[in-house]
Amino acid sequence: MTELATTFDEPVLLAIIGGTGLYKLDSLTPVAKLTISTPWGFPSSPITISKTSDGFPVAFLARHGEHHDLLPTDVPSCANIAALKSLGVKAIVAFSAVGSLQHHIKPRDFIVPNQIIDRTKGIRKSTFFEKGFVAHAGFGEPFDLKLNKIIGDSCSGLLKGGDNLILHTKETEKNDLTLICMEGPAFSTRAESKLYKSWGGSCINMSCIPESKLAREAEISYQMICMSTDYDAWNDEEEPVTVETVVGNLKANSANAHILAEKLVTVLEPLLKSGEIGNDLKHSMKFAVSTSDAGKDKILLQKMHYLFPGYWPLK
Repeated sequence: MTELATTFDEPVLLAIIGGTGLYKLDSLTPVAKLTISTPWGFPSSPITISKTSDGFPVAFLARHGEHHDLLPTDVPSCANIAALKSLGVKAIVAFSAVGSLQHHIKPRDFIVPNQIIDRTKGIRKSTFFEKGFVAHAGFGEPFDLKLNKIIGDSCSGLLKGGDNLILHTKETEKNDLTLICMEGPAFSTRAESKLYKSWGGSCINMSCIPESKLAREAEISYQMICMSTDYDAWNDEEEPVTVETVVGNLKANSANAHILAEKLVTVLEPLLKSGEIGNDLKHSMKFAVSTSDAGKDKILLQKMHYLFPGYWPLK
């Protein structure tokens, strides 16, 4: 096997973040494996750069580590997003295993959510900004609406391996698809699961926060694709979710995740090259800072230049 390069000099516009069941991209040819140090530490895993047949580079990052040794709470999301930003990434498609909170969203169905309810417990660092350098990012639409629609339009009907598997989108539902992000690592109680269902939640996972918030701050277009493995705990007709149930559906979901990822690389390549995708957030953080020059922490300002070179001159 040819040893992969440890450096890569071309801009990488697209990144795939793999969750439970998606640890690599089989359809692309790997050309480099990068160990990137950021001001927020090292990412969950080395970042693999692969190329399509026509030479378009794509970054792949395993959210929970190459050997899935990171709890959801321990994922170094700041380092993950910062490392991808340093490569030039403008769009992220993230995959995640989820539990379904609605009967019509079956195990092995996929969901493209457009809203989030944050049920993490405030112990995950969810912003690059700190005391001495305050900024506020808009998060009313937590996912990139263009990416959301492109995924729905281009990937419907691609799911294989089951009876009437559905890619659920806002268009198919005629309503918001809301992802609940909980702390974990334990699954929900039945009472909690029923509460989230009553709120109109579509599915539940442990990974979307702070990943989506940090991508927004880094001005990267972001969309999560959720892979249903179970009915969580709300469904009285089913036993509460177990690891065995989840693992039993992961292989089918993994195969479909590869199908969707391969399709999306093809669809997104020309849109990223033309600038149609990945530029809507450009400069959105430049004027979002509230701290006056006199109050800015100079050390933190230097860290922020890793993400935003040239935004705020060092004085």
